[in-house]
Amino acid sequence: MSRTLLTGGAAAVLIATAATSAGAAGHTPQITAPPDKIVIELATVNGSGCREGTAEVAVAPDNTAFTVTYSDYLAQVGPGAPPTAFRKNCQLNLRVHVPSGFTYAIVQADYRGFAFLQPGAWGQERANYYFQGMPQTTQRTHQFNGPHNDNWQASDKTEYADLVWAPCGEKRNFNINTELRVNAGTSNPQTATSFMAMDSTDASVSTLYHLAWQVCPGPK
Repeated sequence: MSRTLLTGGAAAVLIATAATSAGAAGHTPQITAPPDKIVIELATVNGSGCREGTAEVAVAPDNTAFTVTYSDYLAQVGPGAPPTAFRKNCQLNLRVHVPSGFTYAIVQADYRGFAFLQPGAWGQERANYYFQGMPQTTQRTHQFNGPHNDNWQASDKTEYADLVWAPCGEKRNFNINTELRVNAGTSNPQTATSFMAMDSTDASVSTLYHLAWQVCPGPK
């Protein structure tokens, strides 16, 4: 399955900020964003949290971010829940087409959703990402403890000096791995339900990836 998504191609409300710190020594100076549109193709989708047709990608009009919106991403424990429902995951493989002469990195990722956790239960959100053929970023975990009956949000930020840039002049797919887990803990899963969702009932609940940009060095 392959779906091409152009700038402004979804109704998601995007609030994006580019990194403003100065470039580290040896790096080409950072720019705000390239002037031409970028295109993202959702090449493959795998995982129990993102069945086909339940994940969408949209690029911010100013090229400083893109969002991933899920419509059926929920982990749960409790009466009637299948034994495997406590963990849901999703791996997205993206083809990111950027204007010639530019490269990008992910400077921040914001994850959002809703959780209903019984007293004694807990939920976790985990994520990492990487360019094809390059090492994965460190998996980061955010835990939420019950009782909880509200939206949740977690952010993963990377210092500018530690950013992993897409190789200039090469086409490498970008992979995003996410996971939700719910554990009953000291609550009783025979009588009480707990769940954690990263799906969306409105356009404001989505995962937002902030982009940093550089101009690729010219040929020597």
